Amino acid sequence: QVQLVESGGGLVQAGGSLRLSCAASGSITSINVMGWYRQAPGKQRESVATIIGGVTSYTDAVKGRFTISRDKNTVYLQMNSLKPEDTAVYYCSTRQIFDANTYWGQGTQVTVSS
Repeated sequence: QVQLVESGGGLVQAGGSLRLSCAASGSITSINVMGWYRQAPGKQRESVATIIGGVTSYTDAVKGRFTISRDKNTVYLQMNSLKPEDTAVYYCSTRQIFDANTYWGQGTQVTVSS
């Protein structure tokens, strides 16, 4: 099993910045995908950003504002120019090679006030 622990959420005014971190531990063999998802009240969980090797991808709503990065078994999400519509619980996720499981963190609340 892989455990993921997120940190860095909070309350920020529109236009502000936050940096989320997610550290993986446990039975780590070879992580090949790390990503961030979010779920706003009454909405489905959606992918925000993923990193596979050194290749990153973003949902259109955050392109140019958010940056995902990875350092060994920790993934980061730098969020700039935050908007009220970015308010959600943010979850990190990872998958490993030869492992059918998708692992999730407990989530961290991000609230952007207008």
